[in-house]
Amino acid sequence: MSKRKAPSTADSSANPNADFCEFLIELANYEKNVNRAMHKSKAYRAAAGVLAQHPTRVKSGDEAKKLNGIGQKIGEKIDEFLQTGKLRKLEKIRTDDTSVAIGELTKVNGIGPAAAQKLVKDGIKNIDDLRNNLDKLTHSQKVGVKHYEDFELRIPREEMLELQKVAFEAIKDIDSAYTATVCGSFRRGASSSGDIDVLLTHPSFTSESKKKSEYLHKVVTKLEEIKYITDTLSHGDSKYMGVCKLSGDDKHYRRLDIRLIPHDQFYCALLYFTGSDAFNRQMRGHALDKGFTLNEYRLCPLGSQGDPGEALPVSCEEDIFDYIDFPYKKPADRNL
Repeated sequence: MSKRKAPSTADSSANPNADFCEFLIELANYEKNVNRAMHKSKAYRAAAGVLAQHPTRVKSGDEAKKLNGIGQKIGEKIDEFLQTGKLRKLEKIRTDDTSVAIGELTKVNGIGPAAAQKLVKDGIKNIDDLRNNLDKLTHSQKVGVKHYEDFELRIPREEMLELQKVAFEAIKDIDSAYTATVCGSFRRGASSSGDIDVLLTHPSFTSESKKKSEYLHKVVTKLEEIKYITDTLSHGDSKYMGVCKLSGDDKHYRRLDIRLIPHDQFYCALLYFTGSDAFNRQMRGHALDKGFTLNEYRLCPLGSQGDPGEALPVSCEEDIFDYIDFPYKKPADRNL
């Protein structure tokens, strides 16, 4: 998936804890991009996800700590924010020029923390500086700068539906045997999305197949021919990353990822890439309790020594739920 701004917290305009989520995501980005402290970043982001799904306004840090994944330090920050309307730590971060510059540059598709820190050392601190120094950037980073403003925008669900329709009609024109599904928060019913994540499979392509590039290549070529794809970031045998756009001068450029999945692994991948992350963790934990191991590739029973056995045949998502004796949840009910 491409980088996006707080997808789990920005979907619902009715989120009563949106302000908490915003400062937690800002802290998560700081820890990831400036301090390179991935554990702290993940903790902040997970807490934001929990608060985004909480149906009522959290009134204190103690109340927040009762929620899964929110500990003492985050509870203290919520209390500070409730009492003062701000956080001392964030105020300090926002006045540090280097931190601000790294945070700004990492918003650009293709620029990670290490690249951002190097660019800042070279005196490049914002989008305008990047546009004046394109010779220092990779192809992917140049595309990120070119479409920076569009990539920062959320994609309304109505537009996602149209993007899906155009792409899937083109794919079916190639071969009606293809199966394609847009995953992520869109499949869970979100009102907006950060990008388009497509899972693609074909019954003739399985985990035993030796050749696979043709299945993805045909789809990408077709989408380029109809001018749906406008830029390519990377194109491997099993994953494509690029940019797409609906026809019309008033339409925005959007990030597009397509993953080619072996047909016998498609539904495990579909479950995984639909999410949410918390729901996936719940499913994996339940599977282990029932004597199975579950990941994005397969579902396997565990032997007496804890070793995974042969992958079980899965022909739909419901099969996975049935095997591990877990009540089926529609995608819209997986927003944990």
